[in-house]
Amino acid sequence: MAVPVEEAIAALSTFSLEDEQPEVQGPAVMVSAERAATDSPIEYSDVAAYRLSLSEDTKALNQLNTLIQEGKEMASILYTYRSCVKALPQLPESMKHSQADLYLETYQVLDLEMSRLREIQRWQSSASAKLAADMQRFSRPERRINGPTVTHLWSMLKLLDVLVQLDHLKNAKASIPNDFSWYKRTFTQVSAQWQDTDTMREELDDLQIFLSTRWAILLNLHVEMFRVNKYPFVEDILQVLIVFIVESLELDFALLFPERYILLRVLPVLVVLATPSEKDTEALYKRVKLNRLINIFKNDPVIPAFPDLHLSPAAILKELSVYFQKFSSQTRLLTLPAPHELPPREALEYPFIFLYCSRHYLIVNHIGALRAEHDDFSIRFASSMNQLLLLKSNDGAYTEWCREVKGNMYDMVVEGFQLLSRWTARIWEQCAWKFSRPCRDAAETQETSGSYSDYEKVVRYNYTAEERKALVELVGYIKSVGSMLQRCDTLVADALWETIHAEVQDFVQNTLATMLRTTFRKKKDLSRILSDMRTLSADWMANTRPEHEMPSSQHGGDESKANFFYPRPVAPTAAQVHCLQFLIYEVVSGGNLRRPGGFFGNNGSEIPVNDLKQLETFFYKLSFFLHILDYSASIGILTDLGFLWFREFYLESSRVIQFPIECSLPWMLIDYILEAQNSGLLESVLLPFDIYNDSAQQALVVLRQRFLYDEIEAEVDHGFDIFVSRLSESIFTYYKSWSASELLDPSFLFALDNGEKFSIQPLLGRTINLRSLIAQRMNKFFRENLEFLFDRFESQDLCAVVELEKLIDILKHSHELISQDLTIDPFSLMLNEMQENISLVSFSSRLATQIWSEMQSDFLPNFILCNTTQRFVRSSKVPPTQKPSVPSAKPSFYCGTQDLNAAHQSFARLHSGFFGIPHLFSIVKLLGSRSLPWLIRALLDHISNKITTLEPMISGLQEALPKSIGLLSFDGGVTGCMRLIREQLNWGTKSELKSEVLRGIKEIGSVIYTMGLLDIVLREVDTKRFMQTAPWLGLIPGAEGQIVNAQEGESPLVNLLKSATSAVVSSPGCLNPAAFYTMSKQAEAADLLYKANMNGGSVLEYTLAFTSASLDKYCSKWSAPPKTGFIDITTSKDFYRIYGGLQIGYLEEITVPQSAQHEVLGDSIAWGGCTIIYLLGQQLHFELFDFSYQVLNVSEVETVSASHTHRNPQILQGWEGLLEGMKKARRLNNHVFSMLKARCPLEDKTACAIKQSGAPLPRVRFENTVSAFETLPQKGTVG
Repeated sequence: MAVPVEEAIAALSTFSLEDEQPEVQGPAVMVSAERAATDSPIEYSDVAAYRLSLSEDTKALNQLNTLIQEGKEMASILYTYRSCVKALPQLPESMKHSQADLYLETYQVLDLEMSRLREIQRWQSSASAKLAADMQRFSRPERRINGPTVTHLWSMLKLLDVLVQLDHLKNAKASIPNDFSWYKRTFTQVSAQWQDTDTMREELDDLQIFLSTRWAILLNLHVEMFRVNKYPFVEDILQVLIVFIVESLELDFALLFPERYILLRVLPVLVVLATPSEKDTEALYKRVKLNRLINIFKNDPVIPAFPDLHLSPAAILKELSVYFQKFSSQTRLLTLPAPHELPPREALEYPFIFLYCSRHYLIVNHIGALRAEHDDFSIRFASSMNQLLLLKSNDGAYTEWCREVKGNMYDMVVEGFQLLSRWTARIWEQCAWKFSRPCRDAAETQETSGSYSDYEKVVRYNYTAEERKALVELVGYIKSVGSMLQRCDTLVADALWETIHAEVQDFVQNTLATMLRTTFRKKKDLSRILSDMRTLSADWMANTRPEHEMPSSQHGGDESKANFFYPRPVAPTAAQVHCLQFLIYEVVSGGNLRRPGGFFGNNGSEIPVNDLKQLETFFYKLSFFLHILDYSASIGILTDLGFLWFREFYLESSRVIQFPIECSLPWMLIDYILEAQNSGLLESVLLPFDIYNDSAQQALVVLRQRFLYDEIEAEVDHGFDIFVSRLSESIFTYYKSWSASELLDPSFLFALDNGEKFSIQPLLGRTINLRSLIAQRMNKFFRENLEFLFDRFESQDLCAVVELEKLIDILKHSHELISQDLTIDPFSLMLNEMQENISLVSFSSRLATQIWSEMQSDFLPNFILCNTTQRFVRSSKVPPTQKPSVPSAKPSFYCGTQDLNAAHQSFARLHSGFFGIPHLFSIVKLLGSRSLPWLIRALLDHISNKITTLEPMISGLQEALPKSIGLLSFDGGVTGCMRLIREQLNWGTKSELKSEVLRGIKEIGSVIYTMGLLDIVLREVDTKRFMQTAPWLGLIPGAEGQIVNAQEGESPLVNLLKSATSAVVSSPGCLNPAAFYTMSKQAEAADLLYKANMNGGSVLEYTLAFTSASLDKYCSKWSAPPKTGFIDITTSKDFYRIYGGLQIGYLEEITVPQSAQHEVLGDSIAWGGCTIIYLLGQQLHFELFDFSYQVLNVSEVETVSASHTHRNPQILQGWEGLLEGMKKARRLNNHVFSMLKARCPLEDKTACAIKQSGAPLPRVRFENTVSAFETLPQKGTVG
């Protein structure tokens, strides 16, 4: 027994819904199990309650809606159909005996697909019959039922649209008849052994006719509509549909763009179906002028049908005219050009070929207006949201301002829906236009010629750079506005519902009341309809208001008679909207389908113009209400751009499994953003990925094909990996350019402006942390960049160390900038990894090893010193060392951009031709305190090894000396002296040995001079560090230049941290006092450590002490004590004598024209020889007995004598060059000795010094300076 409704409601009111859980507001959408709210989730079953005699109409409406849903599923099957024949295996000749089994297996596979096609054939036959019957029901001459309602008209049009699309898909899919022919062949083979196959053969024949006949579905519908002329007035309903479509298109009645495309797709078909005879044609064109149809077809020559399929009204009319002979006489319609029939010259100027065309297909022509629309709407929507939030925060009474704010929000939402609809429609239409006009010169626009698929011609090569940019912008506008509307769903829900409630109640309670009192007072039939409208939609409960609230406002009519109602968030149902639209149409037209003037025309109507206008306005608002109430679903439809990915038709025509990612339009947009390097577009780089979300949603929910989703997912995985890599590279390049421009000399600076944004992006149901992915790529880029810089340095000489340091500084600064936005590995860790210097016990590194290798193999042997400039330069007489080729890399691995690379290269070239102090600064900075001592020790060992190597060579030169070499005589002059020297130093057979000794001494000198430069660099670095730490340590300069403490006791650093620790620990809020005590102790340790390192040692002094210790092993051979106890002048073969002979021979060689000796040895030879002489205590001997010094003395005496005796001034002619070289050598030697005396004084080491009596002093050990290391080899004291 059924429970009465009143009792059920009373029982529900007794339930308590209170609990301790917080109240959560859900999405503002109607609860629906399967369909959207616009389709009436209860299938209009509540219409019967309003007693409007719409039962048959409602029943038919529900049947049509069911057919529409089924038809969409059929269309999905057809659109996603892929040929099965391509996957069939081909049997080799050896397996021909298994042909029968192959046929059977093939038949079983194809039979499943053919069963779906048979189902589509049966469904279209049933749907055509039901649609024809529905049309015939409203085409009877006598009016027996009410209807059709506007909702019913829309259902008819939607079902007709589904049939048109099915027919179009069946005509376009070539794989279907191919599979069917194979299926029929296999059926013939396997059915030979079957019985009673006649029925199956008949079904096959029917299916073959259905698949092979173009427009078979429309022809079948036409047959059903005009069967046996039983219903001669069926043209009336067709004309009503045409009038409804024309008015809706002209008035832009459709809020959502899919509704507009439905009207455009079915209009040409209805025009053809509605002209079975000349009489019907004349009747149609009386109601709808032909020019109106032509203008519609001209304004929309291309209509989107499926993602990669389009329809052309002109092409449909021409093709259907073959099957409908009566329509072939409509020449004006048949002469409309289809898009593919436009001449190329006119197509380039499209859409201006039609003078009155109001819709332009190319977005690039309208992007300025679209940008203005977006900016204006965003500002006004944000303002409206602020007003609404302010209203929600105000708990005051309901006022007129509240109504205004909520009404303004409703208007903004409607405007937002309209903008989204227009913008998405523009993308649909541009795509359809591109598909209809493929690029015909793809090969000419590309560097490489070859064959291109049809899909590449319509997508890949059919969009210019400007068109891609405009499309990216528009996609960004759609997604941003859609996201903005979706985020405020729950905030605006009450405002929207209250505004809709207020609009409906204002119309039915006030506007209709005024009409009933005035216009329709004496018209009982119309008054009854208006009363029905008030009965089914008036909310009389809203007239009751809380006592504390004032009346809100007055709505329509006289102020004294207007009803006041309290707006409530209660919206009308789909059935109420359905009934209201029907009743308004009944009032206006009286249910006469043949009424001229259209739906709201005023031809013969007794309704005043103002009232008619009010009815028309409210009629169109009713349709908007349902879309606004279905808020989230409407936004989803309007922002769905998944169609940009699908390409099923072209996959079939191109006979490929799938196109490469370069042909995918979503990826083309992403690729353009990354290539354009436009900071404005780069902010929208993630938005095109939302297209993949939309396409995946369509694949799973709409098309219901898993294989499509798998293909989308595969492309997304591949594309996103490329995207992250290229985006990371762009970000890396940007920060590299930024840091390079900051570190570059100001004369090279230029403006750079860019920006990056990161976010967490949802993609195919997965939340992707883009920051984390980019951080991983950044770590990889930094390591690869360091590896490249080291490889590049290893392929160059030591002079490139300055460039290496600058590039690493740029990379380090880039790391600092990126670290402000991303969490990446520390730069020191990555640098140590690339230098292979991770171990705590490893003091060498890849860079230190390479620097030492370059010094040993190239720098010391091949570079010569210029003492004046304090630089080493490569000898031009030494062949260049063979090195690996310099690796090439992207500009981002240098400085970021080509311009910055050029600027830094010009700076690097300034230091590429020499080696000096700048290079040592770079070495000190790159190696640091960990690896620099290792390099110093390696250089010192090189000195020791060279001395050991020179010992046998010098012994050989000592043996070649004559037993006695006396002092040069002044009698023979310079010429005689030189002849005597050549006779005594007869090393002709020892030339090779002499060259080796010179090169060895030169290398020793180069190391010692390098150590001197390094000492200068380290002192400057230490001074800078001291200036930074001295204030914290409390150190100040004293009166005599010494360092003294500014105050007694602890340093400022220790005092600061101790006082801070005391203050923090004494606070009761301190949670971890131990940490502050630890910091205080660490400050004391740091104070001791820095004060202990204030007095750093001298590298040069250490080098000299080490060299002296190394020479001690050969003192007996190179500095032998005289046997007689007196200075041995003639028979001495000490080192100074060997070096003197080598020096004068070397000086004599460099004076010879075109001699390369000086360009091979340089000034390092003097530093090496003089240092050894000085450390052996032979400086005085060298200055007394050196051959070149004696020659200079002779020349001076000879010159003075010549001036006194007035002899020939040309007496020294021929020796000027040699004498000048000797003077330069003496000046250089004096400079070296003076430096050695300053840095390594010999007050306590006057080995073999000469007393006034001429007796030599025994050699004694001298005490090293304070800065010398205690680990030096100790020497015994000689008594």
